[in-house]
Amino acid sequence: MKASFSDQLRLLELARLDRDVSAAETARRHPPQTARVQELLAQRQAQSTELTGLLAARDDAQTELSRLETDVALVDARVARDRQLLATSSNAKEVQGLEHELGSLAKRKSDLEDLELEIMERLEAAEASVAAQQALIAATNDEGARLSAEGKAAVAEATARQEAAARDRAAVAAALPADLVAQYDKLSAGSAGAGLLRRRTCEGCNMVLSGTDLQTVRQAAEDDVVFCPECGCILVRTDESGL
Repeated sequence: MKASFSDQLRLLELARLDRDVSAAETARRHPPQTARVQELLAQRQAQSTELTGLLAARDDAQTELSRLETDVALVDARVARDRQLLATSSNAKEVQGLEHELGSLAKRKSDLEDLELEIMERLEAAEASVAAQQALIAATNDEGARLSAEGKAAVAEATARQEAAARDRAAVAAALPADLVAQYDKLSAGSAGAGLLRRRTCEGCNMVLSGTDLQTVRQAAEDDVVFCPECGCILVRTDESGL
């Protein structure tokens, strides 16, 4: 195959644009924020599970405290009734019974109030734990929202780069001979497609050509299309080739 030096040189630009298109596509499909966002989703799930347990403990304490408050109210009502009866009773035996019951009720109320204090302390600790866990979840959500927004921006930027590189690539390809582009496209499926031969090294695969291979390249005419014996890409020769 024959191609002018200038056309062969433009293959390097075509290869560069293909690399740009590929890199932009990779960046579009895999923005750098994705891995951390996935970690945060799993983290939030674990935090939400933990919060469910903390909420249950808090609700249990609230229920128990409400029950104790009801019990105290019942004791207070009973005390009020007994005191009223005591104030109006003239029966010694009844008075004795009421005084005994009032003593028992006082003990019962004291015990209930002690329990109330314990439950209130437990409830306070439970509410603090819930608040702390909710703060953790909020922080996780905030980071996730920020990274998601950054990821969307990165995808949009990569898409724009990909589209621009694809347009430039189409323009370069259209200006080259069709058979040369077809050969390049065929080779680029398994190699760099085209690479500069610099200092006897193929920049398509970074392999140094042997003496025999270099001699073959030296003997080729300027408009001959030559190929790397290692990777098969089109070797573009310039003054830097070391021939």
